[in-house]
Amino acid sequence: MRVIAGKAGGRKLKAPDTDGTRPVTDRVREAVFSIIGAWVEDAVVADLYAGSGSFGIEALSRGARSAVFVENGRKALMTLRENIETVGLGGTVVATSVQAYLNRSDARFHLVFMDPPWPQETSQMEADLESLDPLLAPNAEVVVSRRHTDQVPAIPETWRVATEKRYGDTRILRYEKLESPE
Repeated sequence: MRVIAGKAGGRKLKAPDTDGTRPVTDRVREAVFSIIGAWVEDAVVADLYAGSGSFGIEALSRGARSAVFVENGRKALMTLRENIETVGLGGTVVATSVQAYLNRSDARFHLVFMDPPWPQETSQMEADLESLDPLLAPNAEVVVSRRHTDQVPAIPETWRVATEKRYGDTRILRYEKLESPE
C-alpha cells in the first residue's frame, strides 16, 4: 500500500495487522481521488474508521488543508500514528469511536471518508451519517466504502448520491451535501 500522488506520492504505508481492518486497495483509492479531483485541495478532511489512514494521508498529500483521523482499535492506532509520522504531512489522531467523536465535535468538514469494518450494520452506518450531517460544510462530499453486497444506507434528506461504483468486492458511494437554501 502506498500514497498514490502529491507531495508524498510513492511513500509506503503500513496496514494494521488486525482481523477487523481491511485496507482499501491502491486501485480503489486512486479511482476515488480521480472522481474527487481538485475538490481535495485546501479541504478540511475527516478520515473516519481511519485504520491505516490511507484516505486522509492521500488527501493531505494532494493538498488538503488539514485532516483528522478517527480510530479506536489499539493496533490500528499504532499503525496509523506510524504512517502519519513517516509521511510527515501532519494530521490529528483522535482515539475514540466514530459516534463519540461525531457527537462531541464542532468541526466543519469539506471532505469525509468513511471506511468502516465490513461487518458494520447498516443501521450503525445510517446513525453515523445522521450524526455527521451537521458537521458538513455546504456542498461537502462524503465518500463511503462498503462491501458490495451490503445494503446501501439511507442518507440525510439534504444529501444526494453523486457517484456509486463497484470495484471488485468494494462499493464506493460518494455523496454531496446540498447547499442550504439560506
